[in-house]
Amino acid sequence: MSDLHKITHSHLDDEDDHNPHDHPEDHEHHHGQHKHSHKRHQSHHSGEHEEHHDHGRRGHTHSHDHSIQLTSVNTSFIIGILLNFAFVVVEVIMGLSIHSLSLLSDAGHNLADVGSLALSLLAFKLMKVKANSKYTYGYRKTSILVALFNAMVLLVSVGGIVYEAIHRFLHPEVLQGDVIAWVAGIGILINGLTAMMFFRRKDSDLNLKSAYLHMLGDALVSLGLVVGGIIIYYFHLYWLDPVLSIVIAIVILISTWNLLSSSLRLSLDGVPKDIDIENIKISLMQIEGIKDIYHIHIWAISTTENALTAHVLFPDGTSLEQEGIIKHNIKHKLQHNNIQHITLESDRSKKTDPTHLCED
Repeated sequence: MSDLHKITHSHLDDEDDHNPHDHPEDHEHHHGQHKHSHKRHQSHHSGEHEEHHDHGRRGHTHSHDHSIQLTSVNTSFIIGILLNFAFVVVEVIMGLSIHSLSLLSDAGHNLADVGSLALSLLAFKLMKVKANSKYTYGYRKTSILVALFNAMVLLVSVGGIVYEAIHRFLHPEVLQGDVIAWVAGIGILINGLTAMMFFRRKDSDLNLKSAYLHMLGDALVSLGLVVGGIIIYYFHLYWLDPVLSIVIAIVILISTWNLLSSSLRLSLDGVPKDIDIENIKISLMQIEGIKDIYHIHIWAISTTENALTAHVLFPDGTSLEQEGIIKHNIKHKLQHNNIQHITLESDRSKKTDPTHLCED
């Protein structure tokens, strides 16, 4: 499973989002202690949109405390924003006082990260906005767009670090290494603490991953400045500062590449990296009563939720009640494959060649 799009059952949003376009004749299934309730279809060819399910059977009880989780995420972002903005102020003041271009450059880099944290927090807020007639999935897609933007900011930061490193290598300056080391040491504490606040949830959401990478990258930059400051103070090797900056830039670039590729893939409605359509079809074909399943489309509607649409071919003679049970079983299995929003079209005869899974 991809570390950048691992979807768990602990969503930030615990409420059913019944979109305005949902079909009124769709099945509604409640999965409790061996109880099923179904709304009958008026025709054998209709759509079905199913979003959430509850398990009441032994071994399938999921408990969610989304309000606590969301509050914790918000708190992490707010604390991170305040701490890092305070550090930016310290770096600017000290950089100006000792004429240290490296501290001022790092202050600009950290200020960009503060902006990225603020955008990530905004994305989580927008995910809670209810769907409406114009935005039938709400604003959940903004979480993907913000993750993409954050990845691009990281790449720009890498470019800035490399540019400054080359300039300083060609034109080394006499620096007060002890002051640089002390200020950078404060940066390690602040950035490290902020990164740890996102560490536990970094694999559950792209924006949390982005925030973690931002803060970890900043801590590495600060560590490099500490080492460089100490060596400069004792040995006056002023060229070491730009060399360390280039090494740090390479580390950040490697850690950012997966974030960039995953967020770009999701923004283009590509299949999430941890999901394979062919494996999904093979798994669903094991459900009794399905003759075929085709026209499968899977995409991400946010950094924590996936959606699927597909045509299901039922054998002739399948009753509406049997169809409802089969669709319920499909939904149940897809939920455990990290797919939460499901639309199924019922077919009694194959009208198209289903060999091309994603071709309408």
